[in-house]
Amino acid sequence: MAKHYSEHSIEIIEKFEPNEETVNFLLNYSKALSVISCNKLKFEALLN
Repeated sequence: MAKHYSEHSIEIIEKFEPNEETVNFLLNYSKALSVISCNKLKFEALLN
């Protein structure tokens, strides 16, 4: 399979860093999320 990327594009991707606000949002969301299983069904509940 042919490569469809270049060394330059890889350098740009490595420079991305998440914003602290985004990381905090995702951590808080994952702490508040609860998955409940009931008879082969799964329900997601946000505990906020």
